[in-house]
Amino acid sequence: MAKVSGNAVDINLLKRVFRYAYPYRRIFAWSIILTILLAVLAPLRPWLIQYTLDKYILLNDSSGLVNMSLLMIGLLLIQTGVQYYHTFFTNVLGQSVIKDLRVNVFNHISSLKLKYFDRTPIGQLITRTVSDLETIADIFSEGLIVIVGDVLQVVAIIAVMLYTDWELTIIVLIPMPFLMVASYVFKEAIKSAFQDVRTQISNLNTFLQEHISGIRIIQYFAREDQEMRKFRQINAKHRDAHIRSNWYYSIFFPVVEIISAISIGLLVWYGSKSILSDQISPGVVVSFIMYINMLFRPIRELADKFNTLQMGMVGAERIFNVLDTDERTEDKGRLKPDHLNGDIQFKNVWFAYNDENWVLKDISFHVKPGETLALVGATGAGKSSTINILNRFYEVNKGSVLVDGIDIREYELNYLRSNIATVLQDVFLFSDSIANNINLNNQEISREALVKAAKDVGAEEFINRLPGGFDYDVMERGATLSAGQAQLISFIRALVYNPQILVLDEATASVDTETEELIQNAINKLMEGRTSIVIAHRLSTIQNADRIIVLDQGEIKEMGTHQQLLKINGFYKRLYDLQFNSEGIAKG
Repeated sequence: MAKVSGNAVDINLLKRVFRYAYPYRRIFAWSIILTILLAVLAPLRPWLIQYTLDKYILLNDSSGLVNMSLLMIGLLLIQTGVQYYHTFFTNVLGQSVIKDLRVNVFNHISSLKLKYFDRTPIGQLITRTVSDLETIADIFSEGLIVIVGDVLQVVAIIAVMLYTDWELTIIVLIPMPFLMVASYVFKEAIKSAFQDVRTQISNLNTFLQEHISGIRIIQYFAREDQEMRKFRQINAKHRDAHIRSNWYYSIFFPVVEIISAISIGLLVWYGSKSILSDQISPGVVVSFIMYINMLFRPIRELADKFNTLQMGMVGAERIFNVLDTDERTEDKGRLKPDHLNGDIQFKNVWFAYNDENWVLKDISFHVKPGETLALVGATGAGKSSTINILNRFYEVNKGSVLVDGIDIREYELNYLRSNIATVLQDVFLFSDSIANNINLNNQEISREALVKAAKDVGAEEFINRLPGGFDYDVMERGATLSAGQAQLISFIRALVYNPQILVLDEATASVDTETEELIQNAINKLMEGRTSIVIAHRLSTIQNADRIIVLDQGEIKEMGTHQQLLKINGFYKRLYDLQFNSEGIAKG
């Protein structure tokens, strides 16, 4: 596992980040060239000022002064242009890298098993995909390349200073060890503070995502005040983390200014003596003042930039931990027949979400093409787990699932799932038009096909009443539609994809009686010629099923038609009588 160690940046992790820069190697090369050029240009201006002061100003040579002034203006323009392109190229490089990385992360997350999302907060994944990735961009725009440039600039400046006057250079660099120690202490302190900041940002995002998504539950149960108190605590920790990092800055920068002032003081003291004794010229002292400012600025910023680099590496470590998560559904199947008959067999299937806490125990059944199988049972009996296995959202622990006599793992995963349409009780709609929520942005599905499917389902009338019809924006999670309308849209979605296998998971459980009748008619049409698996609490909706399976604690207790199960006088009969009595009381 690649990681950032306590003292240095993991080279292997850094190499992995830079592999994403390979497609942009020309921009990277120009960034390096401009970095070197900036380091070379940095000492020239003080040297030119020294030369101008000694050779022209002190000798009262006005024409030479004008020429040197023009030369310095030209140098300043060159430096400005180089700095502009350096900043531009490094930022383009960083943003290009995170663009590719973000696409990779999203594609990878999209392919992960549902089991991964069962234990991973969505807010944490949002943090990884957004803010953690932004820190990787800083590796290029404010991290490694800039650090290399600053180091080169320091080397170049010290080299020129030593060449100009080595004794004076040693004098002014006497405080330098103190600056190095202060920078190291600051680097270690701010690194810990930044890591805490990243952790608190992740906690904040997770809390906000969960509570904004569940705002209805919070308001239904009048939990606003209690949740606000929790948010205040999390937000306070986020604030304290930022304050702690800023406190380190408030200590470090004044210390650097004091050390810099000491260095300049030593320069003035020793330089004045040397000028009076004609050992050095006044231009040397003036240029050294500029050298000191130019020298201390990158050294002061090195600690900060090194931590920017480390935070980028922390972000990279988190991103690669997601990318290295080997929890994708194995897709080694190659079968993509032109047509599926829809023959489904479960053979001695055992399944558990965790270890051997079995949800399904030795389940076996056979649904022939065109037949309808209904699954009934109490909550937690294993009904939804059965259809999750059929879609390969989860893998069986023991046994096998066959479609048309072939293990479902032999089929290409996308092919298998595209031939199984699942309509859930909790319909998820994206913040988009009705048309795009039906075809899921599949441009191969024409508008005519959408309209025809809506007519078949009986939903065309309510869609046409909406502003914009099929182009009406349903808002996030279909907030502007009723539960019944959202359910109808999910049926249209299933119909336009023309699946061979249809799965209905409590598809009429949360709709009113009038809409249920409309949906029931749509279900009957949708089931024609298709193999169907229906999960329902309302037994009245499955009386015509070819076979009904009663599940209890992951085991098949009874199997048969509606009439056969009533005659057994067992689980199904008790469920039926209980529901019949409840409905009768409700009607009365």
